[in-house]
Amino acid sequence: MTAYPFLKDNIEYLQAKGHPVFQWLSTHPFGEEALLNNLFINEYGIHDWRMESGKGMFESLPPVGLYSSWTEGDKPDTSATFIVGCNLGYGVNHVLKNTPDSHKVMLLEPRPEMLLACLGQTDYRPFFEARKFHILMPDERYVHEVVKNLDLQFVYGQIHLKGDLPSQQLGPEYARWTTWMRNKLENFSLELTTLRFRQDVMVGNEVRNFRRAMAEGSIRGLEGRAAGLGGVILGAGPSLEKSAARLRDNPGQALYTCALQTVPALQALGIRPHFCVAIDYDVSMLNIFSRLDPDFVQDIPLIYSTKVQPEAVARYAGPTFPLWTVGGMGTYVMKDHELVIDAGGNVSVTLSRLLRWMGVSHMVLVGQDYAWIGNRSHAAGHHGHTTNMTRRSFHQTTRNMEGEEILTTVQYMTAKRELEEDLKQSPVPVFNVYGGGVPIEGTRVVDLETAYVEGLFASAPGGVMRFMAELAASRGTMVPMRFEPRGPAWSTSLRNIEKHLGKLFRNLGANQTAVHEAMGRVEIFLNQDPLYTPYLYNELVDLAGLTRAKKRYAQRDYPEFRRIMRCVLKKVREIDRLVCLADANSDKGQAVA
Repeated sequence: MTAYPFLKDNIEYLQAKGHPVFQWLSTHPFGEEALLNNLFINEYGIHDWRMESGKGMFESLPPVGLYSSWTEGDKPDTSATFIVGCNLGYGVNHVLKNTPDSHKVMLLEPRPEMLLACLGQTDYRPFFEARKFHILMPDERYVHEVVKNLDLQFVYGQIHLKGDLPSQQLGPEYARWTTWMRNKLENFSLELTTLRFRQDVMVGNEVRNFRRAMAEGSIRGLEGRAAGLGGVILGAGPSLEKSAARLRDNPGQALYTCALQTVPALQALGIRPHFCVAIDYDVSMLNIFSRLDPDFVQDIPLIYSTKVQPEAVARYAGPTFPLWTVGGMGTYVMKDHELVIDAGGNVSVTLSRLLRWMGVSHMVLVGQDYAWIGNRSHAAGHHGHTTNMTRRSFHQTTRNMEGEEILTTVQYMTAKRELEEDLKQSPVPVFNVYGGGVPIEGTRVVDLETAYVEGLFASAPGGVMRFMAELAASRGTMVPMRFEPRGPAWSTSLRNIEKHLGKLFRNLGANQTAVHEAMGRVEIFLNQDPLYTPYLYNELVDLAGLTRAKKRYAQRDYPEFRRIMRCVLKKVREIDRLVCLADANSDKGQAVA
């Protein structure tokens, strides 16, 4: 197809590399007739694309000058540009050609035929090889993972978002994706302001919980063991009180679950869950124990993320079971040995994923309101329960299913949207005993009477008792994992490279390249061991500021390097002390230099 001279080469490259976008193109129909007929040379003598209206995409928006502002901005070497809509490549090519090779260019094109038309006009293989140009599948979860991996660009550069105006003439999906991308980038930018603190706290908690988790056992054997059971996720919304009396007197045979924070509210209402879950890593989790009755929970198992504060786990009076979650040690060290679950950002998402993994036949949401109802934010007994609400700046309004205006918060709506996104992946039906709050997409709304009539709280006879017996039998079933301490060998290697760099810095003018190479070796060295790397996140980001965000070194960079190494060794020794269970005299890691 001579109109698209580079299409074959670009597609074959993507196929050979196993790029996800090749699979996307292979499984999504495209307008073959449009590819054959819509490309033409317009009155300006340039390639154009004929839209459904018959007009060319660039008849009223010529590309000359249209993209000149797309390459403005500071720190281009360490920045990234997201582009929504590729047209025939005019905007993409302008950014690729007018930014440094280290600048990341991320393209999201929702229409397969337009992506093919763009790939047909330019040979992008050199940009692919340089890891400068990246094509994204128009899939929210995929794009979310891409954004999460651009922390260096967020910290040391700028993230630009460009919605292509000519492409937006084709359909509303371009504006929708641009808005979605803007929200995603803004959210992640806010997250990064606390990520350093959060990462240290979460992985630090995991390190300090490690030996306890090894001793307590594994829930890995519970996969699919809740087959035939209905799973109930109890929230602490105000509407819980409407259902409480009947659930207390007639709980049926369902498997009742909740967040640890919800337990005091359930006790006040006379409901006993079969198990509860904790995922919050913050020290504020300890506040729950001022309201938690130790006698009430002594036979209620707690499944806790290993990132929870160790003191909170220690203070819980009932049986405890570790849950390894994505991030930290769970991502690398435990993934081949244990269940590792993405806990999400709120415990309702965690419970939804956990119950599906356990094999429940359906799920029922109760008390999941995500709003203030009748001036109340939570059911009585919850630590956040208030009845004298004063509207604050963080409140916002929405509407319930009756069209009535109700009050909510950004946090509530964010949690609701995350749950809705998760429920899209649910292979089992999900029912919502609606109580007047914010509607939850992906659920079937029922009242309590309908739930009983349809048997939503019924399960196979004896099923819950059998499942709980299997959970109890999981205690002490984990085979301890042993790791070799790295501290002594790492200390020697890092001390040697520090001395080497000290000599290079004495004649910094002549040793710029040698300094960069030496620091690059240290960066590779610190990334070699999956046990230590998650806890060294902050130090690796700081080191990347020296290895990837510096064009030229100054004398002040050497003390900064030494500071980073001191922090590294402090954390390595902490892991050795709390995680490594066997002494070793040799190091399996490769030396720095």
